[in-house]
Amino acid sequence: TQGDVGFIHFSTAETQNQDICTQGYPGIPGNPGHNGIPGRDGRDGSKGDKGDTGPIGPIGNPGPKGNTGGIGPQGNPGVQGERGLKGDRGDKGEVGAPGVLPRSAFSVGLTANTKFPPPNRPIKFDKVLYNSLNDFNSVTGKFTCKHSGVYYFTYHITVYSRNVRVALVKNGMKMLHTVDRYQSGEDQASGAAILELQGGDEVWLQAHQGEAFNGLFADGDDDTTFSGFLLFNRKNILERPYILLENA
Repeated sequence: TQGDVGFIHFSTAETQNQDICTQGYPGIPGNPGHNGIPGRDGRDGSKGDKGDTGPIGPIGNPGPKGNTGGIGPQGNPGVQGERGLKGDRGDKGEVGAPGVLPRSAFSVGLTANTKFPPPNRPIKFDKVLYNSLNDFNSVTGKFTCKHSGVYYFTYHITVYSRNVRVALVKNGMKMLHTVDRYQSGEDQASGAAILELQGGDEVWLQAHQGEAFNGLFADGDDDTTFSGFLLFNRKNILERPYILLENA
């Protein structure tokens, strides 16, 4: 009963003092506890310094062949190499076709029908001594050059009953003059010239200064002739003629 129960009162301060006085030595350490749960990953650290260059690795296998590139610019000429040894002599070739040299020649004369020709025009020689190449035209009285080159022209005149004055004409230009004054009987006159001609040039002989100077004569015993032929051909033709005069 409440009347029978006694209360014991302990002071807290007293209890603490009593524990300090009665505390013993520390006990033996206990066994380690179990490992705890792994913690979370930490944050990334800052970038480190660049390491040293490592050794060169082995050469790899060749790659596939690439596409062909465009042609590059032409390089500078190289140094000329040494002259090679003389090669063996080749086989003899076949015989070629013979060369063809240009030819040109004519020789014509007057007859009894064409003596004393009209002056100041080409003399129409109607007696053909040679004209197989048809270089001289008896209708016009003119020689026409077919092959550029150097030509020789000559004429021989029988002079009778009249004076003679003739000219060798090239393309309308008088290149050579021959004069003979009739004395008596029959006389002779001649002339020659070397001319350089180009294809298409024309050459002829003509009397001039009227009928008093056209005494070119021909009959069965006497002749008046005009001839010409190619000496040699040249690629470069000079315009100035070389003239050889022969006057009697």
